[in-house]
Amino acid sequence: MRRDLPMLVDYVLIPALNLLLAFLVGAIVLALIGVSPVAALGTLLDGAFGSLDGLGYTLYYATTFIFTGLAVAIPYQAGLFNIGGEGQAMLGGLGVTLVCQAMGGYSLWLVLPLAIVAAVTFGAAWAAVPAILQVKRGSHIVITTIMFNFLAAAFMTYLLIDALRAPGDPSPETGAFPASTALPYAHEWAARLGLAMEESPLNLSFLVALAAAFLVWLFIRRSLLGYEIRATGLNPSAATYAAIPVGRVTVLAVCLGGACAGLVGINEVMGVLHRLVLGFTAGAGIVGIAVALMGRNHPFGIVLAAILFGALYQGGAELAFDYPQVTRDIIVVMDGLVILFCGALENMLRVPVTRAWARWRTVPA
Repeated sequence: MRRDLPMLVDYVLIPALNLLLAFLVGAIVLALIGVSPVAALGTLLDGAFGSLDGLGYTLYYATTFIFTGLAVAIPYQAGLFNIGGEGQAMLGGLGVTLVCQAMGGYSLWLVLPLAIVAAVTFGAAWAAVPAILQVKRGSHIVITTIMFNFLAAAFMTYLLIDALRAPGDPSPETGAFPASTALPYAHEWAARLGLAMEESPLNLSFLVALAAAFLVWLFIRRSLLGYEIRATGLNPSAATYAAIPVGRVTVLAVCLGGACAGLVGINEVMGVLHRLVLGFTAGAGIVGIAVALMGRNHPFGIVLAAILFGALYQGGAELAFDYPQVTRDIIVVMDGLVILFCGALENMLRVPVTRAWARWRTVPA
C-alpha cells in the first residue's frame, strides 16, 4: 500500500498523525494526575526551544539519537533489524578513549579524525560478529545483537573496574582526558564570534552527526553498494539471481550500522564527559530504534525524529522540574507513548489514510 501514497503523505502526514495520537494519550495521562495538558505542552516546548541553553541541550541529545538512528536504518535497508546500537556505541566510546588517552598534547584537529576512525572501527567490529553469525550460521540478527548488548555491558564493566579505572578513584570510570582532546562547545564558538550564548553540552559532534546523515543518504541512494543493500532488503532471492553477494552485503550493512553507533562516543565521551564512564550510553541505542522507525529509515527523517526526541528529553526535564506531579516515571511513560505510536504502531493509520487518499483522488473536480 505504500506505493499508493505520495511521499509527502507517507513520510510526513502519517508520522505527524501518529505523533498527534501519542500527544493526545499523553494529555489524558497528564489530566489524570492533575496537570493541565495545554500548560504542560507550553512548558515542554519552552524548555526544549525557548532558550539557547534549552535548544543546546535538545540538539545535544539529538546528536546521539542521529547516530543510533542511522545504526538501525542502514541494516534495515538490507532487511535486517539491528538493535545492538547500545553495545556498539559502548565499544565506540572505548575506541575514542584509547585515542584520547594516547594523543594527549596533540592538536585536536589531529586527534578528532583518529578518534572518529577508532569509533567507527570499534563499533563496526562489534557489529561484525552478529552479522557473520547471521550469514554463516543462520543466527537471527535480532537475538545476537541483543546478546551483544549485554556482552558489551559486561565487558565495559570489567574494563572500567579492573583495567582502565583511574588509580584511587572508586567510580567505574577512566581519568580525565587531556584538555587538548576536548571538543569545543557551541557556546565557546559563539563567544569567539562575539555572540552571547548560554552554556550547554552542545558541541562540534552535532556537525559530525549531520555530516554522517548526509553521507549515509549519499551512500544508500547514490552508490552501487547502496543499491545492492537496498536490493537485498527488497528481495534477497532476486538479488542473488542478479549476482549480488547477499552475504557480503549483509555483513557490510550491519557493520556500517555499528560504525554509526560507535560515533556516539564522539559526542558523549569526547564532547561532554571527557572520560569513559560506565553506562554513558544511557539507553540511546534503544531510542535510536524509535528514531529510525519514525524517520522512515531515511537520514533526513532521522535528523528530524532525533530532534523531536531530543526535545522530549529536554522538555521533559523542565516539565518534571515545574510540576511535582510529573515524576520521572511519567516522563518515561510520555516517551514510551511516542515510541509506541510512532514505532510499534507506525502502520496503524496507514490503511485509513490510504483509503481516504484513494477516495479523495476519485472525487470529480
